[in-house]
Amino acid sequence: MPGMWWVVGGTLVVALVTAYLVWTANRVDRLQTRVSSAARALDAHLVRRAAAAAVLAEDQRYGVELYAAARIALDAAPDEREAAENDLTRQLRAAQLDPGDPAAEAVIAASRRLALARQVHTDLVRDALSARRRPLVRLLRMGRRHEWPRYFDVDDPTLPVRPDLPVA
Repeated sequence: MPGMWWVVGGTLVVALVTAYLVWTANRVDRLQTRVSSAARALDAHLVRRAAAAAVLAEDQRYGVELYAAARIALDAAPDEREAAENDLTRQLRAAQLDPGDPAAEAVIAASRRLALARQVHTDLVRDALSARRRPLVRLLRMGRRHEWPRYFDVDDPTLPVRPDLPVA
C-alpha cells in the first residue's frame, strides 16, 4: 500500500496544477474582456466629448478651429484617433470655457467622464499586459485568442475653467 500514496499524491499535484492553469487562463480571458469593454466605453466618451465640442463650437465665439478639431476627432480613422483627440484637447483648453454656459458645461462634464474612462482603460491594459507577460501564460499561449491590449495615449482631457467665473 505504500505505492498507493504516491498515486494519490501525484493525482493531487496534477489536480492542483490543472486548477491553477485553468484559473490563470480564465483570469487572462476576463482581463481581456474587461479591456475590450473599457475600450468601447472610452470610445463612447471620446465621441460624446467631440460631439459636445462640435455643438459648443457652432457658437462663433469659440472659433472655427474648435469646430474643425471636433469634426476631425469625430471622423478620424483608428490610427489617427490619438492625434485628433489630442488636438481637440488643446483646442478646448485654449477656448477658456465658461462653466455657466450650458454647452460649455456639457463639454466640461464630458471631459471629466472621459478622464475617468481613460484611467480605467489604462489600468486594465496595464493589468492585462502584466498577466500576459508572465512566462507560464506566454509558454502555454493562454492569450492567443485575443489581440495584445493597447494603451490609448492621449493628454489628460480634464479642462481648466476660468478662475474668475463661479462654478455652478
